[in-house]
Amino acid sequence: METIPFLDADRARAIANEHGTPVFVYDQSTIEAQADKVLAFPHAYGYTARYAMKALPCGAVLRILHAKGIHIDASSGFEVERALRAGFPAQHIMLTAQELAPNFDALVQKGVIFNACSLHQLRVFGERFPGTELCVRINPGLGSGHSNRTNVGGPSSSFGIWHEHLGEVLEIARHYSLTIRGMHTHIGSGSDPEVWVHCAQMALDIAAKLPDAQLLSLGGGHKVGRMPGEPSADLQAIGARIVPMFKSFAKEHGRELRLELEPGTFYVANAGALLTRVMDVVDTGADGRRFIKIDGGMTEILRPSLYGAQHPMALYPGDTDARPEQDYLIAGHCCESGDILTPEPGNPEGLHPRRLPEARVGDLLVIGGAGAYCAAMSAKNYNSFPEAPEVLIGRDGAMNLVRRRQTLEQVLENEL
Repeated sequence: METIPFLDADRARAIANEHGTPVFVYDQSTIEAQADKVLAFPHAYGYTARYAMKALPCGAVLRILHAKGIHIDASSGFEVERALRAGFPAQHIMLTAQELAPNFDALVQKGVIFNACSLHQLRVFGERFPGTELCVRINPGLGSGHSNRTNVGGPSSSFGIWHEHLGEVLEIARHYSLTIRGMHTHIGSGSDPEVWVHCAQMALDIAAKLPDAQLLSLGGGHKVGRMPGEPSADLQAIGARIVPMFKSFAKEHGRELRLELEPGTFYVANAGALLTRVMDVVDTGADGRRFIKIDGGMTEILRPSLYGAQHPMALYPGDTDARPEQDYLIAGHCCESGDILTPEPGNPEGLHPRRLPEARVGDLLVIGGAGAYCAAMSAKNYNSFPEAPEVLIGRDGAMNLVRRRQTLEQVLENEL
């Protein structure tokens, strides 16, 4: 059985008794410690650390990172509005989106930094804001990720302007008297630092062809190990490799580029857990499988169903009896064959049991590594289950409710 460092049995029981289950639990100290690591990333000529808020847009988390001096990477106009409401100034928000927001003009006029992700977006910006500045997102031609669904670079990805279209980028910029002040690239969420460094050099080579660029964002995608033994990115080691590359660029091209990064998972993945309760324990015969059924599932954590993601799990018995360990598959509460939280590593179609104490109805099951792309990315309201509440453990140990549980009335309120 794995451990969840900030959520032991006593604290889990206290939260479950007060707020019910399922409930997300976040740890402020872990978030701040991860932010410190991002802020300490080595750089040559200045540096801005952003938070890819799509990972976890909870207002309480945004305010923690704002207080640490982190800026925002927003993936939609709606995320921009949430960041503004959390206290971020518009000038600290970069909008990098697949579609132009309905209030796109108003956001730019407020001072939000726009990052054009296609030739069409660049033209629209030029038509509406000629003679101004912006950034462009470029697909350098290579990506990385543990599956195709997490790879956001290379020829199979729609994200960013394909690097071979750089001539058209410059032509559009000249036509509308635009100044391309920054370049952005992002390859995905792989764990291989060599690929990350290689793509950084590719990005620098492209930035050399943008004569007015003063900053280069190398995106995020810094791996965080959720499971025991799973590696995490060493930001100091990566940064140490990047600094000489930026210095060589400055010597060759006479431009000292400011570095930007925009991790999401790195800040919050292991700062969050989903606390659930065992609702049933079933099996499929002597030669079959044992299943623990919980009162959460893909309505809170879609990652295992979506791409076979692995999450640590701990079972806290409801009594003090000594119990033998057994192998269990964990099934979510949705009437959906894909709502299985224990897929086989590397094979989303397979199943892989977890070794846990003998489970009984009423026990608590905690799913770790649930701070990133869980509450933010779920099968919301499937089977009409309401959204789970969120609790933040502060530095002082206080357990504060930061989002209430959704009610059925709220689920239905927009129906006519």
